[in-house]
Amino acid sequence: MPIWSAIFFGLLILGQQSSQPIKFEPKAGVPTFAVREPVLRLRPGAVVETRTFSRPGDYYERAGGSWPGEVGPFFIEGATPNDTLVVRIVKLRLNRDVAVSALNPNGISAVASDPRTRMLNDPLPARRFIWQLDRPRNVGILELPNSASKRIEVPLRPMLGRLAVAPAGDEAWGGLWPGNFGGNMDSADAREGTTVHLPIFHDGAYFYFGDVHALQGDGEIVGSGLETTADVTFQFDLIKGRRIRWPRMEDENDIMVAGSARPLVDAFRIAQVELIEWLVDEYGFDKLDAYQIVSQAGHSRIANVVDPNYTVMAKFPKKLLPPKTK
Repeated sequence: MPIWSAIFFGLLILGQQSSQPIKFEPKAGVPTFAVREPVLRLRPGAVVETRTFSRPGDYYERAGGSWPGEVGPFFIEGATPNDTLVVRIVKLRLNRDVAVSALNPNGISAVASDPRTRMLNDPLPARRFIWQLDRPRNVGILELPNSASKRIEVPLRPMLGRLAVAPAGDEAWGGLWPGNFGGNMDSADAREGTTVHLPIFHDGAYFYFGDVHALQGDGEIVGSGLETTADVTFQFDLIKGRRIRWPRMEDENDIMVAGSARPLVDAFRIAQVELIEWLVDEYGFDKLDAYQIVSQAGHSRIANVVDPNYTVMAKFPKKLLPPKTK
């Protein structure tokens, strides 16, 4: 290791031994989830104050602007494929006053033709909707001059569309993809106060994040949430000796599993099976009992039906859980 790198690394570890959060300012975004040189090294327990990346003239500022990419990777010291990465979204606060939601005739949509699903109709025309974000009131405002309602205001619910680790092996997945590594799940559940559990495929985990939506409906049917940027605070931890197969989340009400695949029913199946097995493995349920109670008391969110893989969140109420057995 070069001397300057060793000095920086030593200072970084020293900083993490104190109670002070680490402040990280991203200088660039990356287009894929993969193993690459880390931009930050952390110990379990570290709190990082950072932001999503943007640059002048990019997607957020002009039509045709390029996507700025995701932030990362963060290397978590001591993380191995036998462990689970735990990422707490401590704070997620919008940091600009506009958000963009674009109709792209060559893009992605749940109800119109896109590059992967041909339909008989002509592509929709391109259109760029600019939402004003009233952050003090926590509402998004859209002018609708061609509609009976000339103006609409809706409560905002900021979320992170992309949370990932480096995929298995030598794979490099584009930023639009979700999978068992996390990625572009576009789940509105990934918000302030949520804890995200990610499987680990490489020592260090290589954590990535980005793609803030000030608001997004289930399914993301137009192919875009209210795309914007935010300041984010994370806390990182490891569950040593526990391996999971698919991303999990937990909030004040539910435990949940993300399944990503095409067709949609396969994403649904993955999420439900993983949720049932979670109840068996960690909460002491008999397998058929878990199957029964998930069927009757569980609920699901269709996170997205526009990405290269679709994502479903299978949820189970915490109030029905016994203490963990493991």
